[in-house]
Amino acid sequence: MRALRFHGRQDLRVEQVAAPAAIGPAQLVVKPSFCGICGTDLHEYAAGPLIVPTAPHVFTGAELPQILGHEFAGEVIEVGAAVTHLRPGDRVSIQPQVFPADDYYARRGLGHLSDRNATIGLSWAWGGMGDYAVVNDYNAIKLPDTVDDAQGAMIEPAAVAIYAVERGRVGPGAIVLVAGGGPIGVLTAMAARLAGAAEVMVSEPNAARRAAIERLDLGLRCLDPADDELLSQVRCLTEDGVGVDVAFECVGVERALDTCVKAVRRRGTVVQVGLHLGTARVEPTMWALKDMTIEGVVCYPVTIWPRMIALIASRRFPVERLVTKQVPLAQAVADGFAPLLDPKTPALKILVAM
Repeated sequence: MRALRFHGRQDLRVEQVAAPAAIGPAQLVVKPSFCGICGTDLHEYAAGPLIVPTAPHVFTGAELPQILGHEFAGEVIEVGAAVTHLRPGDRVSIQPQVFPADDYYARRGLGHLSDRNATIGLSWAWGGMGDYAVVNDYNAIKLPDTVDDAQGAMIEPAAVAIYAVERGRVGPGAIVLVAGGGPIGVLTAMAARLAGAAEVMVSEPNAARRAAIERLDLGLRCLDPADDELLSQVRCLTEDGVGVDVAFECVGVERALDTCVKAVRRRGTVVQVGLHLGTARVEPTMWALKDMTIEGVVCYPVTIWPRMIALIASRRFPVERLVTKQVPLAQAVADGFAPLLDPKTPALKILVAM
């Protein structure tokens, strides 16, 4: 079978690897149909290995080279003897977190926070950018006819956004700033609107991407963080110029975090969504003087998939509109990873069509 495997920094190869052989009783084989290229995948390719383990993972044993892809949907090909909720031919979306069945966090439905947690496509032997993938029964959630496979591949990043907005406690009438106009940033802005936010601003330095967001006609206000008047523009849209209720940092950049802290009102909330590759200087005194809340989030509760499927099926959260294009596996690096790493790209989400 074919697979796009990550070997190291700027080393991605479409290779022939062994297809799945024997599977466990609580596992299944999925044939991926679409797989999204995530910002994490881009970071791994450009500067990794970062999350991908270079020694066997403590829980899964996975190590380089790694088949990438954790945002995917596909068709069930084979099920293990103990799998009863799925059968061959079912279409599924993959919840990619893999974790021990019984530790402190798993018992609380928070398996993604386990010290031994792994992720399909990053620290599990299989990923969505291969002709086949082996997953556990709890990783595959059946899709209804009202949600297609491309939408199914968008559930994972959409879940990140919905969870971030829930942690930010965005409610009706809220004024929101999102720093970063990539897929997670735009999905977070969409989720904030869905939660009732009256005004949602997206700060994005790439003019081509700002134009692409505006063309989506989602009711978002795009701003340029290079503009010296950015904070003044933000405050002008809030009552008495106090600042936004909630700010989301969605790029993992120190300047963006600083902007969020400065833009939020007293007693407001900053939600850190993007993963910083290094350290960032912060001013805790400002946090204290503003009596503000800092929320760090990672992933999502692993039980969120049925909710996400119902939300997308309702057509109130049109995640498919972010898909700029679909590319074949053979061209995933040249036509997917490369353009997404271009700082002037207008692209938002690129799916690999398997």
